[in-house]
Order: sequence, then C-alpha cells, then structure tokens
Amino acid sequence: MRTLRIGAGAGYSGDRIEPAVELAELGGLHYLVFECLAERTIALAQQEKRRDPSRGYDPLLEERMRAVLRPCRTRGIRIVTNAGAAHPVAGALAVQEVARALGFRGLKIAAVTGDDVLETVLRENLPFADAAMTPADLGERLVSANAYLGAAPMVEALAAGAQVVITGRAADPALFLAPLVHELGWSMADWPRLGRGTIAGHLLECAGQITGGYFADPGSKDVAALARLGFPIGEVDEDGDVVITKVAGSGGRVTEATCKEQLLYEIHDPARYLTPDVVADLSGVTVSGVGPDRVSVRGGTGHARPSTLKVSVGYLDGYIGEGQISYAGPRAAARARLALDVVAERLRFTGVACREVRYDLIGVDSLHGPALSASAPESYEVRARVAARTHTREDAVRVGNEVESLYTNGPAGGGGVTKQVREVVAVATTFLPRERVVPSVRYLEA
Repeated sequence: MRTLRIGAGAGYSGDRIEPAVELAELGGLHYLVFECLAERTIALAQQEKRRDPSRGYDPLLEERMRAVLRPCRTRGIRIVTNAGAAHPVAGALAVQEVARALGFRGLKIAAVTGDDVLETVLRENLPFADAAMTPADLGERLVSANAYLGAAPMVEALAAGAQVVITGRAADPALFLAPLVHELGWSMADWPRLGRGTIAGHLLECAGQITGGYFADPGSKDVAALARLGFPIGEVDEDGDVVITKVAGSGGRVTEATCKEQLLYEIHDPARYLTPDVVADLSGVTVSGVGPDRVSVRGGTGHARPSTLKVSVGYLDGYIGEGQISYAGPRAAARARLALDVVAERLRFTGVACREVRYDLIGVDSLHGPALSASAPESYEVRARVAARTHTREDAVRVGNEVESLYTNGPAGGGGVTKQVREVVAVATTFLPRERVVPSVRYLEA
C-alpha cells in the first residue's frame, strides 16, 4: 500500500520558519504544506491589498520560500500553501522572483483564485449567520468576503504539474487533502476516504500544536526542547488512515494525548465536521501509539459535502483605545484599583463615548474576573489595563491619554505606561450556494 508523507511547515501566519527547513531537509517528504490563514488574517490582508495592489499575500511568504525552495527543489518536494491570502497571484509572482534569484528555472507555480466573493455577497445580500445585519447594512465599512474553497482547484493545479501551489482562503484541511486526492487517485465523491483525509489534514494543520506546542504544562504534561519544537509529518495511506510523527531528534513529542487534543481542537459535532469537500465523521476514530513519536489515527469516515460554502466577511467595527500602567510594592493592587477607578470616572466626566470598556488588573483578575480572584494572595506587582471600544479614533486616543495622565494625577508609584489605538476588523459569517463560487487557476514559471 502506498503511503504519502506530508509535512506541516506552518500553523499560522507568523509561525517559525526553521522547523519547515528541518522538514524539507530531513523529513523524507513528498509534500510540504504551509497553513497561514485565520479568518481575521485575510481581512487584514485585504486592507493591505487596498493600500498597495501589489501586496495582500502573507508577509512571510518570500522569507519562507527563500528558506525552503532549495531543499524542496533538490528533493522533489512539492509545496502547497494558503499564503496567497487576499492576493494569490501577487504571491505567486513573489515566489517566481524568489525562484529566479535562487537560480531556478522551470519551476511551475500555480495561483488559485475565486475565493474573493465580495461582489457576489453584496449582490445576494444574504443575512449573516452570527450577526443581526446584512452586508448592505455595512456600507463602506465592508472590507472583504472570502469563501472557503475546497481541494478541487488545488488538485487541478497539481495535476497540471505545479510544484508550488498558492491559494487564498481555503479550508485548512483541504491544503492536505489536495495532495492525497491527486497522488492516491481518490474520487472527489469518495466520501469515506475524503473524510479520513480531512481528519489527517485537521491533525496536521496547526503544525507544532500536535508535537507538544500548546500542550505543554510543566509537572503535568512535560514536553522537552520546546525551543526546538519539531513540526509534524503525516504518513497517509491509500485509505486515508494516518500515522503522525516528526523528524527524529527534533524537540517536542508525539503521543496519543497530543494527537487527541488536536483531534478535538475546534470541533463542534465530532460526527459532522463540515468542510467544503466532505462532512467528516470523527466519531469512530481510534488513536494508538505504534512507536516512539509515532501515533496511528484510524477509523474515521465521511458523508456527502454541504450544498453551501462558508463565507468569512470582514468589516470595520470602530476602534480600540488602550492604556497600561504598572504598580509594585506594598498595596500595589490597591493602588492599581484606585488608578482604574480614576480612569473610569475621568472617561465618564469628559464624555468619552465607549461602546464597551474593560478595566483589568493583569496578573490579578484580567482572565477570570474579580469573583474567582478575590481569594488569591495579594500581588507584589500588578499592571492596570484599560481598553475601550469606540466609534471614533479620537475617543480611542483619549482612553490611552487618561491612563498616561496617572503618572502625575494618579496613585503613587505608577510607571511604564504604554498606550495604543487600533482599528477593529470584525468578522461575520454567511453562506453561499457552492455554484456561486467559481475557482480558477493561473500558472507561472520561473
């Protein structure tokens, strides 16, 4: 039975680069996949594309390609990534330039487009699933609308010989499913295999999470060498069952527990994990260790794909103004609470219009609130934080300014003030009939 080895080179946009190089050089891979998009990430990329039409792809794309193209080219490893973000064609052009600078000739690059459905969403004006409004209600605040594509256009690109495939918004597991469909000859209607392949992709998509990152808890779940964390490899067979492993000697660990945690990550109904390609069913999965840093995941299945595609809509939703200040020594928490009370009264007194505001003592009650932290020992040092959502940038600026004024107008001993203002890009969800979304593939060659 043939087995395909796929490495996960990134689990988010700003992920480490050296573990991907380790995979390319030592992983014995057939494919290296970089998963770089979150829902908010692509809305921010759309804003970048508006500012500069030559940008809009992942800011680390070129650096990643400079690091891995040579070992991948030497070893015949093909690359699949959603680092095209809001502008896959510009991303493909950037990779083309990197390849030329490295002296490569004949490298075929594919850009998958069609996920940008902003015009369609405006025309259809379908209601949001998670907000009481429609796209038309947003007016000029609407930034982006990107549908989650499935594996099919990436399969098309691989079948055409692309060695680097760059897509925009696609379902995370689809990045891994596409090589499986192409290499193992699966039908796009073979629901059980597509389900198992999607489960394999789901296990790999967050890279270092499954090899001990986001798992470690000293004294309870110890993980060695996190600073040198190795990223995962999936050995997927012709039926879609997978063995998760990593490069021998790399940091981290692969165990039944790390795999089970990742298997359940972001899953609502384990029997109905909805993706553009298939409704995956994880309810019958078995997880078992088969050797050091080797875990077998078997037994999933799948059912017919949904008739609609999820669309992530980004829109501008005001501003957040924030200020922080530190207090230390005896009665630090009491002075910090007084500081927060002063700022709260000042915001009311000066008429700052806050849609939402938080007053936190970081290290005391900022995560679990004052009720759970009431019985905790008094802190020797604490950082007071005020953050408010406002309609205007001017009001957001005033929030940080009021915290800064505590230097001379607040309790004793405050220091280390920071303040910032940022525009809020919010995300809402709608659904389009899949026939309204038409992907296409553009090819370039270095």
